[in-house]
Amino acid sequence: MSETLSAPAVSDRRARWGVIGYFVATGAALGTWTSRIPAIKQDLGLDDGQVTVALFAIAVGSVLAMQVVGHLADRFGSARVLGPAGLAMAASLLVPGYAGSLPVLVGGLVLFGAGHGVVDVAMNAHAMQVQRRYSRPIVITFHALFSVGGLIGSAVGAVAAQLSTPVWLHFTLAAIALALLVGASRRRLLPAEPQEAAERSRARGMSPAILLLGVLAFSCSLGEGSMADWSPLYLHDELRTSPAIAAIGYAVFSTMMAICRFLGDHLVARFGPVVLVRTCGLIAGVGMGAGLLSHHPVAAIIGFALFGVGLSCIIPQVFSAAGSRDPARAGRDLAQVSTLGYGGLLAGPVVIGVITHWTDLTTALLIPAALALVVAITAPIVRPRPVER
Repeated sequence: MSETLSAPAVSDRRARWGVIGYFVATGAALGTWTSRIPAIKQDLGLDDGQVTVALFAIAVGSVLAMQVVGHLADRFGSARVLGPAGLAMAASLLVPGYAGSLPVLVGGLVLFGAGHGVVDVAMNAHAMQVQRRYSRPIVITFHALFSVGGLIGSAVGAVAAQLSTPVWLHFTLAAIALALLVGASRRRLLPAEPQEAAERSRARGMSPAILLLGVLAFSCSLGEGSMADWSPLYLHDELRTSPAIAAIGYAVFSTMMAICRFLGDHLVARFGPVVLVRTCGLIAGVGMGAGLLSHHPVAAIIGFALFGVGLSCIIPQVFSAAGSRDPARAGRDLAQVSTLGYGGLLAGPVVIGVITHWTDLTTALLIPAALALVVAITAPIVRPRPVER
């Protein structure tokens, strides 16, 4: 008990700030890119199909990188991986910034996606290492600060767009700022633990527990991905709201998700991860389902807000469970769960779109609500494993 209540060491507090720096930087990098997509589309004369190809390149780079980063993090230590990976992620912004053609843009975005994928897995692995030092939940706040980073990147990008700042200049300055941030953050991280560099788990492939955690990540990410593209269309096309009202749906979803993540660590410390994930799944599934079935704009917006509340803490707890099951292979387990989660994020808009061809959009959007209820049922999988002595 005394270990749990004791104040964290100075090195642990420094490491926490180091991890925060990487989460903010990763979110800011994505926000920077997305804020200038319209300008890049115009500068290169791209049509919607070519923009889709470019966006898909990020996913390809991320998924490919996630297949190798887990082994690297487990073998050399997450801190050693984060050093060059963070700088590579920052530098990779330069390629789309200076791209003069679609092939160059696509190649640059594959590199950008790869850098993002490596940092994403390694920083989550290091976050678990820091959390073990703290002996209390701190991971959900990291994910909240990722959202803050995205907001910062998007806001700066909006100002740059308003000032008609050339994309190459904006991305160059952003790359320098991100490189400085990750460089300073790297010096604060914990050194590689002996077992992180030396121990090797004999287990290969994906264990049933990690597969189930990956299914949970896929289910939640599918819902998150579907919100961005389909919640505005649901309000506008199905419920006949104005474009301004239609935009509110995704805004309240994102806002509530970010706010609730700042509360998540306190909730998991008080109630435990299983109760939190089960409650969040019920809030997401019942809230969104009721909002959709009401066929009223106000109820639907409230439902989207509750969906954001519910999803806010589930993915961080899934990652926490994956990263803590076997510290010797935390990187590989996180990479596998992250890959499935990223697949859900990409598949969400497509799945909803396909289902709408067979039925209506209301029914299609009930799929993410139903998956949230499945998450609630399978919540015991996030229960921490007993510490072996």
